Amino acid sequence: MTERPQEKTLAELAPANHECRLCGYVYEPEKGDSKGNVPPGTPFSELPSAWKCPVCGAKTNQFVSIGATNAPSGFQENLNYGLGVNNLTPNQKNLLIFGGLALGFLFFLSLYGLN
Repeated sequence: MTERPQEKTLAELAPANHECRLCGYVYEPEKGDSKGNVPPGTPFSELPSAWKCPVCGAKTNQFVSIGATNAPSGFQENLNYGLGVNNLTPNQKNLLIFGGLALGFLFFLSLYGLN
């Protein structure tokens, strides 16, 4: 029996952002680098060899991959389920969950005012 290749999530398929270890600058492929004349959509692996960090001037070997941001964390076929929640990024999901918890807690506290 042949093994199926492991599927990847949309976040794994999206181009990864890279962060400079020296100054914290984040290279985002979808934005490119206007100072270095790098057009939007250029993956980090295809940057010119002479490209340097626009903030501190570090070379590309000083950058570390921090993964994709603003990409849904699920699989493509599951995006239409879950009342639209599957289209949210992880940060948006955290805001929704913890915001709902905080709102529920405030409602609970407001019950003490119903003497």
